[in-house]
Amino acid sequence: MKKKSEKQEAVEALKKLLAGTPHVFVSGFEKLTVQQDFELRKTVRRAGGEYRVVKNSLAERAAAGTPAEAVLRNVRGMTSLASTSSDPVALAKALTNYAKNNPSFTFKAGMVEGRAIDMKMIQELAALPSREEVLGKLLFLIQAPAQRLVAAVQGVGRNLTVVLDQAGKENKFRA
Repeated sequence: MKKKSEKQEAVEALKKLLAGTPHVFVSGFEKLTVQQDFELRKTVRRAGGEYRVVKNSLAERAAAGTPAEAVLRNVRGMTSLASTSSDPVALAKALTNYAKNNPSFTFKAGMVEGRAIDMKMIQELAALPSREEVLGKLLFLIQAPAQRLVAAVQGVGRNLTVVLDQAGKENKFRA
């Protein structure tokens, strides 16, 4: 059993995490084996997130006064938090894929950009393209007009060269 001072330190550390992290996914992990838990932690780390198991009462106390208060209010059962400061889509995809392979891992709620979301919205978030895909598409859209302009300018020069070459072959240039 933890001492009161240890519990207070845990609450403060969790409060600091919740106040500084805009993206949090609350999940249940009942009946996960040690190996499954290890794989889950590895999956979350690869997605750029942090994973921790929390005690419900301490999490509720730590969330008081933070944007995560609505998400962690009245949480029941075994609870864990997956959080990230960077890309919530990557973390949602990683957790959703993990949940497909391990049905004992369930979502309870989530918070993205400081707003509470439900399980349906987590699934929708996981269906979005990744940040890299979006940036790639955006770069393509930005480059496309420039590429078309270059092709058109090159086409004019190429066509002029072809016409001049044909005229030279047919001796159309007389002095």
